[in-house]
Amino acid sequence: MRDEGIGRWLPRRRLKNPDKPALIFGDEVITYGEFADAAARTAAVLRAQGVGRGDAVAFFGENSPSFLEVMFAAAHLGAVFIPVNTRLAPPEIAHVLTDSGARIVVHDPEAADRIGAAAPGVPALPTRGPGGLDGLVAAAIPDTEATPVSADDPAAIIYTSGTTGRAKGAILTHGNLTWVALNCIIDYDVVSADIALMISPLFHVASLGMGALPVILKGATMVLEPGFEPGRALAQIERHAVTMLSGVPTTYQMMADHPEWAATDLSTLRKLTCGGSAVPDRILNEYEERGLSFSQGYGMTETAPGATSLAPTMTRAKQGSVGLPHFFTDVRVAGQGGAEAPAGVVGEIEIIGPNVFLGYRGLADATAEAFTDDGWFRTGDLGYLDADGYLHIADRLKDMIISGGENIYPAEVENLINDIAGVTGVAVIGMPDDRWGEVPWAVVTVQAGAAIDTATVRAHLDGHLARFKLPQRVVIVDELPRTASGKVRKAELRARFAADT
Repeated sequence: MRDEGIGRWLPRRRLKNPDKPALIFGDEVITYGEFADAAARTAAVLRAQGVGRGDAVAFFGENSPSFLEVMFAAAHLGAVFIPVNTRLAPPEIAHVLTDSGARIVVHDPEAADRIGAAAPGVPALPTRGPGGLDGLVAAAIPDTEATPVSADDPAAIIYTSGTTGRAKGAILTHGNLTWVALNCIIDYDVVSADIALMISPLFHVASLGMGALPVILKGATMVLEPGFEPGRALAQIERHAVTMLSGVPTTYQMMADHPEWAATDLSTLRKLTCGGSAVPDRILNEYEERGLSFSQGYGMTETAPGATSLAPTMTRAKQGSVGLPHFFTDVRVAGQGGAEAPAGVVGEIEIIGPNVFLGYRGLADATAEAFTDDGWFRTGDLGYLDADGYLHIADRLKDMIISGGENIYPAEVENLINDIAGVTGVAVIGMPDDRWGEVPWAVVTVQAGAAIDTATVRAHLDGHLARFKLPQRVVIVDELPRTASGKVRKAELRARFAADT
C-alpha cells in the first residue's frame, strides 16, 4: 500500500532540504532534518506506549515543537491526533479525552493536575521534566517502520461545540489536511522563502490547517510562539524578518494599539490572514496606513477549516464579502426546497471538496444530517453569492458567537444556566465588543424573588465551561420574545440591547 499520509511529509522534507530552518522556538532553531528525526524518535516513544494504527493520541499544551512532533509521530504510526483546547474546563477536557477514546495524552507539565482531574484513567505523559517526553525522545532510536495510510484514513479529530451543547468530534482525514494546505499554498501564495509567525494556538484548526501545515508542506520556516503577547509579536516580526502572519481581529487590534506599533519595522510582512470574523474598518485603516492588507475568509472545523478567501486586492472592492471559494473547493447557496439560489438570494451555504471532513465521531445521525443527498456539507449558515461569485454571510443559522476567534455555541451555555434555581428561561446572545468582536450575554427570565445576577451565573458556570464562554453580562427580562413555534427571537434581543454595549 502506498503511504498517502501526512506522516510522510517530514521524511520527504528531510530528503529535499535537511538543513533548512523549519521551526524557530525562542532561541532554538530546528532544521527539517532535526524536525524529522525528532518526530521519528517521538514515534518510537509512542509505539513503546502501545500506540498503533487507529489509536487516539491527545495533546494538551501550548504551541511548541512537541505539539507538531507528536502530531507527525502519530501520523507515522497510523494513529489519530487529538489537539485539545487548553482553555477548556475539566468536564469539557474529560469529554474530549473520553469521547475520542484517547490511548494517551501528552501534555505540558503545568497542566498535570488539570489532566489528572479531568481524565484520571487516561495515561498521561508530560512533554518536559523527569520521565517526560523530551528525555524519552532523546534516548530513543528513530522509528523507521511507518504504517501506511490512505488519504481517506482519519488523521485528526477536532472537537467543535454543537447546537445541542455537546462537543462533537469532527474527523479530518489525511486527504483533508493535505488539500486544505494546498488550497492555502495556492490562494495565499505561500513560498519556501516565507517566514511565518505563529501567534495563534495550534489546537485551533485554523492555525493548524491553514497556518502550520501549508508552511511545512512548502518547506518554509515557522516562528512558534507559546502564546500571544502583542509587544513580543511585534518584536518577533522585526527580529526574524517575518513575511506571514495569521490571527483574528482581536490580535491585530492589540498589536496596533501597542506602544511599539509605530516604531516596529514591518517592511518584510507581505501576507496577513485573518479569520474568525470580519476585519473592522478601524483595523483595516491602521494596517493600510502601514502599507498592509488582509486576506480574509470563511470556514469551519468541518472544512479543515478553509472554504473561501478574499484576496487583499479585493478587501475594499468587496468589503463585507468573505471571498471566493478556495481553489479545490466549491461553494453553493441552497434556496427553498434545496434548489441552488440565484445570485443575491439568501439561502443555506453548502460546501464540497477534498477538504470537507469525513463525519462526526460516533454520531452517524448527525453526520447524515450534515450532508445533502449529493454530498454537499450543510453549514447551517445563511448567505448569498453576488454576481461575481463572492460569498456574503447573511446570518449564522446556528446562532454561534465568535469571541476573540473562539467559537461559542449558546446551547451549551444555556443548558447549564437553566440548571440554576430560579431561572425559568434563558437566551445567550452575542453582543458587539471593541476588543473581542463579540462577547456572550445571557438574557434570562426568573421566578419572583429569585436572586439572579451576572456574578451568580458566572459563579455557577465557572469550572464547567471555558472562561471565554461565560456571559459578560446577565440581563433579567419579564419575557423572552418567541416565534409562533416557541423559538427565541435572538435577533430581536440583540437589537434591543445594542444601545447598552
